[in-house]
Parts: sequence; structure tokens; C-alpha cells
Amino acid sequence: MTDISIREASEDDVPRILAVLKLALGETPLLKRTPELWAWKHRLNPHGPSIVLVATSGDEIVGVRAFMRWELLTAEGEPLSCLRPVDTATHPEFLRRGIFRNLTLSALDVARNQGVQLVFNTPNNKSAPGYLKMGWEEVAPIGVLARIKARLFFGAEAEEPPDLTQALPIGQAFESVMPTHSDRPPRGLRTRRDARYLSWRFTQHPTARYAWVAAESGGGLVCRASTRNGRPELVVSDLLGRPPASVVRATARSSRCAYMAGWFSMGSPERSTAIRGGMVPVPGMKTLRLVALPLAELPVDVHDIANWDFAVSDMELL
Repeated sequence: MTDISIREASEDDVPRILAVLKLALGETPLLKRTPELWAWKHRLNPHGPSIVLVATSGDEIVGVRAFMRWELLTAEGEPLSCLRPVDTATHPEFLRRGIFRNLTLSALDVARNQGVQLVFNTPNNKSAPGYLKMGWEEVAPIGVLARIKARLFFGAEAEEPPDLTQALPIGQAFESVMPTHSDRPPRGLRTRRDARYLSWRFTQHPTARYAWVAAESGGGLVCRASTRNGRPELVVSDLLGRPPASVVRATARSSRCAYMAGWFSMGSPERSTAIRGGMVPVPGMKTLRLVALPLAELPVDVHDIANWDFAVSDMELL
């Protein structure tokens, strides 16, 4: 690391940061590494601006480490200051020089100095070992709830994510209705679902489009259309306002995707609603791996999955 320096990133660095991310990580139809997506994550986030560090060699940016700010509520309603590691990349020509580790440890020093209490994320199999070596501990693997439509599931493959209005004719664009409701009390570590968060999370994303399926009795379902392994899917991102199971069944009947998929914490009312609506746990399937690193003494054991109160919307790649 003698010829590599670490410093805080500036707005002027963003084009070069995005170039490193594209080179190292590529892009997907949902995650185009654009200035708009970067701003959405790291500047417009209602939880606050991110901690972003870069590694430089001369005038060249050769690594980036971004920690998104987040706030979780405990079951007692106590807020925890958190960070989520995202957008981590090393230039391919500078691999195996300790850049990932040194950027991460430097970011953790900044986080501790700012009073951050917890870091959590869902790393992939490639990056998870590095986190575990630096003190993160695995909370639990995250499974999936699904409802399959056999006729479509075994049909022709889809190359592109289906248009949401075609995939779910009964849905309304989330931004056109912007549901307002009082979030239920947290049962465990839970993101506060207030109007500011919902607007940012579901209406301001530069590329993802979300639909709202309202229940007559109140509340509803938030979803987005996607493609996985060549099959069009409808991701159930959240259930808001305690809707009945009928909203899940109605969404399934009208969806033109091969299957619906989602996840809610064990014991949560949303999980109960999803299961009563016909979504079932898929045996042996693990989609994400939740890991956590406390930076302070906490009022809850974050390494026990029973103490988390999450949905797909809390965890899906942003």
C-alpha cells in the first residue's frame, strides 16, 4: 500500500468512482451505475449522506468503499444509528493489494468516531469471507417465500424484465398513490416506514419501478417486476398497513409473471399474511446472507435472526 492513499471522496470524484464500479462490478438492467443512482443512494438517502472513501494511486481512483447510512428501531422503539456497506470495488489492475481491507477498516474508524452503533449488510459469496475476517458475524441465511404459476413458470424464457403495467394489470404506480399509513410497532430491528422513507425508497429510485396493489379494507402490497434465470418474476417488496391475505391472492391471480417471490421475518404479521395468501417457504433456497458488526454496546443481540423484523424491501440490492 506504499503507493496507495486513502481519503474521503468528493462530489468531483463521482464520475471516476462510477467508472471503477462499472469496470469491477458491471451493471444490470435494474442497477445502472449512473450519477442519478449514486445520488439516490448516497446523497438523497433520508437517513443521511453516506461515508465514502476512495483509494488513489497518483491521480487515479483505484478503489471505492461506500457505507450507506441507515436507522433501525428496536422492539422498544429505540433508534440505532447504522451503516450498510454497498458499492465496494477495486480496479482490476490493483487487486490483492489490501485495498478492500484498508478502505473498510478506515471507514469503520470514521463510523466509530461519528457514533455509529451497527454495520449490517448482505454480502455475496465472494465478498463474505473478507467481512468475516474483519469481525462481521453471520446472523442467518435468508430464504424465500414463493407462489408459482406452473403454466408460466415452465413456459418460454424472458430476456428482459417485464413491463410492470403488463406484468400486473391491477397494480398502480406507487408514486401515483403514495400510500399513507401508521407503521405497526417494530417486533425487532426494523426500518422506520414513514412517508419520507417510503417516498425515497419506492418512488425516487432512478431505475426500479414499483407498483401498489391496494386492499379494500386498507393497506396493500408493494412489488416490482424482474427477471431471474430467464423467468419473469414479481418481487413482493413489502406489505404495508396490515392488508388481508386476499391482496396477495389477487396479485397472484392477476400477475402475468411466472411466480411471486418475497420474504418476511419469522413471526411477523406480514409473513403470516403472505403464507395465507399462498406464498410458501421454498425448501433449501437461500437468497441472501445477513451479516452484522456491532460498533458499540447494543440493547439487542443482533446476531440472533429472531431479533430482526425485515422484508425484502429492507434487504434487496439497492
